[in-house]
Amino acid sequence: MKKFLAIVSILLLSFSCKFENRHERERPMIVTTTSILADGIRNIVGEKAEVVSLMPAGVDPHLYKASVRDLDLLQNADLVIYHGLFLEGKMTEIFEKLAFKQDLINVSEKLPQDLLLRSGPESHSVDPHIWFDVSLWSQALSHTTEEIIQWRPEWESAIRNNSNKYLAQLAILHQDTQDKIAELRKANQALITAHDAFSYFGKAYELEVLGLQGLSTLSEPGLRDLTGLVSFIVERNIHAVFAEQTISPKAIEAVVAGCANQNHFIKLAGPLYTDSLGSVDTPAGTYIGMIETNVQVIFESLTL
Repeated sequence: MKKFLAIVSILLLSFSCKFENRHERERPMIVTTTSILADGIRNIVGEKAEVVSLMPAGVDPHLYKASVRDLDLLQNADLVIYHGLFLEGKMTEIFEKLAFKQDLINVSEKLPQDLLLRSGPESHSVDPHIWFDVSLWSQALSHTTEEIIQWRPEWESAIRNNSNKYLAQLAILHQDTQDKIAELRKANQALITAHDAFSYFGKAYELEVLGLQGLSTLSEPGLRDLTGLVSFIVERNIHAVFAEQTISPKAIEAVVAGCANQNHFIKLAGPLYTDSLGSVDTPAGTYIGMIETNVQVIFESLTL
């Protein structure tokens, strides 16, 4: 770990002499970590800044390792915005180093602790997938709005106007999701995915959720996990399980095969969008579109 931090420090120092003068830019550059976060920030800042995502669509942030290009972007940014809650686990040390010389915003740091979900007593066991509760994600973006205004007070009027409009859209999305999932609950179904990314979704919209893996895709499912999940699916007559766009479907395919061995034939649906947006030119290329796409796929697959 010490060797890694030393390398990061050297790289950041070596880059400092290469960058363009920030004051020569037409617009400030804001660098975010994930595509989900980048979409929210673009809606808040509008045309005031250029927003760049380190991780392209389809990338798993749990496994992401910063490249030399990433360090370049982070050091050259006017503002860095990251998710926090150990979502960018392999980049935590980089943010700690950047904090000494860079403006940073952690979007999740002001969320009430009693609204965060945990799988154990360790600090890193906090579930980072807060965007699946649209109301909680709205709180995170509200905090981010205030932080951006502190960073650029002269933008306050435009930023508040943009933020209020976007949060109003998210309020509608939250209500529409509640209404759709309420219909689904009547069928006594549950949402079963490859890794445990949908706990906030389940809590917010009152749908039972199970994942074959833990919070992070770094974990590996065991035979007991597989056997228990198959038994649950058969007993509850669950109609489908779901693949995810950033994770290999191999593990969840084993669940489908296990159910078939018990003469319970289910559909492998999806993939659902979990830790990343879809491509820009797809319906899931925005946060709102991602949530709407997931809800529609879940609803159609579990009510057949």
